[in-house]
Amino acid sequence: MMKKKVLFCATVDYHFQAFHLPYLKWFKDQGWEVHVAAAGSLKLPFVDKKFNIPVQRSPFQKMNIEAYKELKKIINKNHYNIIHCHTPMGGVLTRLAARKVRKKGTKVIYTAHGFHFCKGAPFINWLLYYPIEKVLSSVTDCLITINKEDYLLAKTHRFKAKSIKHVHGVGVNIEEYKPVEQSEKFSLRESLGYRPNDFLMFYAAEFNKNKNQELLIESLALIKDEVQNVRLLLAGEGTLLNKCKEIARKLDVSDNIDFLGYRKDIGNLLKISDISVASSLREGLPVNIMEAMSSGLPVIATINRGHSELIDNEQNGYVIPTNDSNSFALRILEVYKSKVLCKKFGLAGVNKMKNYSISRVILELKDIYSVYMGEDTNETQSKYNRSYI
Repeated sequence: MMKKKVLFCATVDYHFQAFHLPYLKWFKDQGWEVHVAAAGSLKLPFVDKKFNIPVQRSPFQKMNIEAYKELKKIINKNHYNIIHCHTPMGGVLTRLAARKVRKKGTKVIYTAHGFHFCKGAPFINWLLYYPIEKVLSSVTDCLITINKEDYLLAKTHRFKAKSIKHVHGVGVNIEEYKPVEQSEKFSLRESLGYRPNDFLMFYAAEFNKNKNQELLIESLALIKDEVQNVRLLLAGEGTLLNKCKEIARKLDVSDNIDFLGYRKDIGNLLKISDISVASSLREGLPVNIMEAMSSGLPVIATINRGHSELIDNEQNGYVIPTNDSNSFALRILEVYKSKVLCKKFGLAGVNKMKNYSISRVILELKDIYSVYMGEDTNETQSKYNRSYI
């Protein structure tokens, strides 16, 4: 009997390395053949075939026409049982390319990692992305949303996917991201060049307009005289990195900020930190916040659908109006001055993340996949590698 096949598609292959390896492995554990199609040449585990196709993030790039043609050839040739696509352009091109095979029985699943149109989004986003997602929902067997606002939007706007589901994001590894004892925190700090009495605020994100690190730099400038040992740790790269460095110089806080660049040790950086901060304008369901909460950190973040889904205001952190550096600074001071509050927020965050663990999301996705797999998958969770849970 021929192996059943699943194809995962996205804009770039790093998306799978960062968020979906446990789910690729899950299909392998069921005896399925796993294929991946995305731009990039990363070598991914748990994958039988990988296709490097020139998907571009912008819908206006001509290379997307070539990517569509290649995707269509791959899909028509390989006779997939299930196709699961991710990211906006990965979702658009894959669903267009799979229209013919879907009529022959291939099931098409799309995970929306945060609709580009949402409450507060620019009008151009609604003008461009809303009609695309609405139309393509009609060639989607299951639309998966990762936050409640997107789920309700798809339901109330009558998206025509055969099924609309909500899952708790891509999952966080609560065994890797967990609180540490004070002695381990201080030892790690010393190894990374920090002092026990430093007050460390951490944010990991690409430097772009949406991530809005400028707000954090402005807030830091407002508290630096009152919290003389404060340091803002900013991990990431991007087009606005140099602009943020210049803003830090103008506000005289360069000595209080560490621009860390691309880092692979986010877990350790969270372990040494006192609080997590986040300044983005829009989020679907941010993994960086889930990892911070799972690590036991209080979170202070701007209001958007992703942050508001994770942060219960005054329970496990604070949500602040967008671009209000004064309010942001005041909330930082509150947490800085109260160890009791800091501990309360941290514990509440850890408890909340139990619902967002990889093991929880595996079960949610298993229930969805089982509808389209044509077989009972109840016994498969016992085979799952606990290292990912």
